[in-house]
Amino acid sequence: MNIFGIGLPEMALIMVVALLVFGPKKLPEIGRSLGKAIRGFQEASQEFGNEFKREAQQLEESISMNAKLESAKQVDSTAKKETENSTTASEL
Repeated sequence: MNIFGIGLPEMALIMVVALLVFGPKKLPEIGRSLGKAIRGFQEASQEFGNEFKREAQQLEESISMNAKLESAKQVDSTAKKETENSTTASEL
């Protein structure tokens, strides 16, 4: 078991020191508050990840829409030039 680079012996030592410092009555309360803080951090992290994915998806959609518009403009300008060339050729 390796959590944050801390092995089982180090974790046991930390628990013993915490028990000595805070006492057996206060330790469960501290554990609950620590668990709530970690859960809140995880939820915020997930929310940030979801927001990041949403923004990336919107950016991709915007880029693809711009690419489609640019290709449509090129097709229109090409067709317009061909029409002008055929009109000029028929006038000759």
